[in-house]
Amino acid sequence: MSEKGELDNSGFNKLNWFTRIGYGLGDCAQNLIYQVVAGYCAFFYSDVYIVGNNTKESSSIAGTIMTTARIIDVIWDPFVGAFVDKHNPRLEVVLSTQAVTYVLLQMLYTCVNVPYGALNASLTRDTHEITMLTSIRMVCANIGGFFVWTLIPIFLGLAAGKAIPWGFVFFQFVGSIPGILFMPFVPAVKKVVGKKNMFYLFGTIAIIGNIMIYIVSKSGVNSGDNTWMRIANFVKSTGFTIITGYMWAIVPEVISYAEYTTGRRIAGIVNALTGMFYKLGNALGGIIPLYGLRILGYIAGEEEPSSLTKEPKAWFTVMSIYNIVGLVLLLICFFASKERIAMEEKETKNVKVTDLFTEFVRNGPLRIIALYFVTAFTCMTTQNTINSYLFGMSNQKSGTQEGIRWLASLIPAIFNVLMIVIIFFYSLTDEKIDEINREIERRQKTSNAEEA
Repeated sequence: MSEKGELDNSGFNKLNWFTRIGYGLGDCAQNLIYQVVAGYCAFFYSDVYIVGNNTKESSSIAGTIMTTARIIDVIWDPFVGAFVDKHNPRLEVVLSTQAVTYVLLQMLYTCVNVPYGALNASLTRDTHEITMLTSIRMVCANIGGFFVWTLIPIFLGLAAGKAIPWGFVFFQFVGSIPGILFMPFVPAVKKVVGKKNMFYLFGTIAIIGNIMIYIVSKSGVNSGDNTWMRIANFVKSTGFTIITGYMWAIVPEVISYAEYTTGRRIAGIVNALTGMFYKLGNALGGIIPLYGLRILGYIAGEEEPSSLTKEPKAWFTVMSIYNIVGLVLLLICFFASKERIAMEEKETKNVKVTDLFTEFVRNGPLRIIALYFVTAFTCMTTQNTINSYLFGMSNQKSGTQEGIRWLASLIPAIFNVLMIVIIFFYSLTDEKIDEINREIERRQKTSNAEEA
């Protein structure tokens, strides 16, 4: 038998384009359903709904609501992860309608995201295929992000019959280009510079872009309707998109390492753990800007030409449409993705929620990736949240404006530095992962032969 045939029959599967794109559409769908709410929820609570009917306290109240929801969701993750490994579902598709509460939305999202993330490691062991799959997944995710961060302000303006904040739209549009344009080339870049060097290179680019945003904004530009501000955002997004997009390709490596050392492929447990730290990052990314705004003396509800519309009916209409489209894409993902690598039935019987904590203590690379996820998503959520305020702050006090500027640029730059430092300690090279995967397959063949 040829080497290629052996690899295809042993888990090193070559995926077709329907599977690659279909799987990627799952991430696009989750952006349309979840990120559209998570990304704009802070602004909606503080400036549209004005939770608590207090323009000075609404941002901190919103922060408390969102933080509580995410803490509950972090606790919920291990149970979903254990269920995925114990019952081995292909993909859980949740029919998401208007969530009764933000807490319920977070918990439902976990029921989609954990098995979806685990499916990545169940499609193939081939490191190049995983890189390709992750790149396509991130392109689809960034297309979803384009609809969330760039087009929603347009749709909101149209639905409300109000002026469209074109400065903000163009700023977001430029920031979305790198994720769609450059992610397909990540496998080639990784081959040339190597995995860690790719993180170092693009992390540095993100830092430069964030510093540029601060300098341009400090010069008096409070709107995206400025060429230099767009260039700065393009540079920042080029770096940040790569270092946050490719991190998902590392999760299957950690799963393989866990299987190599324990004999069990607990993909759901590992993805639940990364999901916990991803959501912890989201929680911190919600706390930092919202409580920061309260400390800075931000006054909510100030109408400005450059800000998003504050018409509740427009928000409800647009959010509902995005949810429906996201559901359709999730269904396509469900039918396109076929699990190829899974635990045997004898391995699933002993899966417990406590396995998550045991694996975290035992698995060094997993701890590094967990810390990276916390830092990356704290940075991402902070920046995505505060951008809605950055382009509508001209009526705020000068000290408040400076604080918002820091939250949108220099604080994310600090997080970028931390991400570079963290990835330095990641120990699994591509060569090591290939060696691990081949050893796992050798063990399985030996076990199957003995049983036969």
